[in-house]
Order: sequence, then structure tokens, then C-alpha cells
Amino acid sequence: MKTLSIDIRKADPHDADAIAGVHHDAWIGTYAGLIPHGALNSMLSRRGAQWWEKAIRRAASVLVVEIDGHVVGYATLGRNRARDLPQDGEIYELYLLPEYQGIGLGTRLFKAARDRLKAHGLSGLVVWALEDNDGARAFYEGAGGRDIAEGVEIFDQKALKKVAYVWN
Repeated sequence: MKTLSIDIRKADPHDADAIAGVHHDAWIGTYAGLIPHGALNSMLSRRGAQWWEKAIRRAASVLVVEIDGHVVGYATLGRNRARDLPQDGEIYELYLLPEYQGIGLGTRLFKAARDRLKAHGLSGLVVWALEDNDGARAFYEGAGGRDIAEGVEIFDQKALKKVAYVWN
């Protein structure tokens, strides 16, 4: 029997192509039907391997989860961008390839992202999810997040509500 190795680590520039693939597949799986088609395709075309390589080289905090050396998910994190919320840290994105969702990897990646924020002295955490993204909302509620604020994102002139979850 073969044992799989699972590792969560800081992304390197050589991970850019794999992260771009995860981003594309996860966003199609998550947002097709929620975000208008044109806006979704435009967002996906801007976030290819070059974009990710530059983000990683600019010292953006990007974590990857890999199984046997293959990147299957990522998280981006840093300072909270919402001035009205007192939490210091924010997880901007947390995505897994669709075939790796629901088996606990998201929970492990979420914990690693929270630990990384704490290690950088950022207390408290906020994560935003589209109101109609039932999977993300269930995940963050299951992780103990409290729904405390709402906002709006505009995609091709379509306003979509988003919800802020916080942890202190």
C-alpha cells in the first residue's frame, strides 16, 4: 500500500503554473452560474502563471497544499483590507481543485493560513464569501466563523452580495 504525503508550505515562484491551474479549475467549479460568464472569463484570463509568479515574488503570502508533490490548493492571506472591521488578518482566497474538496484539506489549509497570520502578529481574522456560495459559507460557518458584515461586489454590472466571517 502506498502512503500519500500531504504538505502545506509557502509557495515558490516555480509553483505559479500549478497555482494558476488550481485557480482556474476551482473558480470554474465554484463560480460558473454565480458570476456572469464574461466577468468570470476575464478574471480567469488575467490570473495565469505569470500573474502568480509576480505575486509570489512580490512577497505576497501564498500557501499551497500539495499531495505527493502536486499542488492541489492554495490560500492567499495578509492584512485585513476592510477598515470597518477590527480584525488584523484576512484570508483573501482559499481554493482547492474540485476533486480534492470535502476530504479535510481545506480545513488543514485554513488552519495553516490562520497560524501564518498569527505568526506575523496579526490577531483576528476576516474572510469574505459571496452570499450565494453555499459551499464556502457552510465551510466558514463550520469552522466557527461569525457572519458579521455584508458588502457588494460588482461583476459586469451585476451586484452580488458578499458576507464577512470573522474569528477573534
